[in-house]
Amino acid sequence: MKVIVRTRSALLHDSDLTLAMHRLRGRVFKDRLDWDVSVSDGLEIDQYDTLKPTYLLVLEQTDVVGCVRLLPTTGRNMLADTFPVLLDGHAAPKAAGIWESSRFCVDTKNVAATAENGLREATFLLFAAMIEWGQQRDLQAIATVTDLRMERILRRAGWQLDRLGTPRQVGTTNAVAGLLPITDDALGAIRAAGKISGRAIDAPSSLALAA
Repeated sequence: MKVIVRTRSALLHDSDLTLAMHRLRGRVFKDRLDWDVSVSDGLEIDQYDTLKPTYLLVLEQTDVVGCVRLLPTTGRNMLADTFPVLLDGHAAPKAAGIWESSRFCVDTKNVAATAENGLREATFLLFAAMIEWGQQRDLQAIATVTDLRMERILRRAGWQLDRLGTPRQVGTTNAVAGLLPITDDALGAIRAAGKISGRAIDAPSSLALAA
């Protein structure tokens, strides 16, 4: 497995990757988690995909088995514009050193490999790649809206979510907003827990396609 970085414009030049990512999101967020998302022809796409995000994709051979979307908090993003209720009345993070992650998912049905604590290796790889990518951009943190199940997974992986508000029921999900620190300590904990010996991001594409 490897992680590649693609901007929206670069991703659209590879229709197979684009369709595979949006199809995976449809299977995970609509079929498995039953979130209130819009799916057309099996593809989950929303308004935030039009805002020139960056994507990290986990590939096993040529199959997309994991993905996450990244947007700057200085522009429109899900926490500020869709889920401000999770901030308990506080302002959403808005800083060059903080980006937002969303649509994090791993294909648990088709990725059998697990680490010793039961989490998928692809999950650890994607967590590590998020921190590596954040360090490339000198980020301090990644903001995210997630559910309590994923918060527990992050904790087990060694990445502690700093909550920005109290959990609230959003549709079928008990959601919570928080900040994930971009630090060497967090990266080291994830690499140790997931037994990742080298870099998570595929080196040839990590910088060239991240801008």
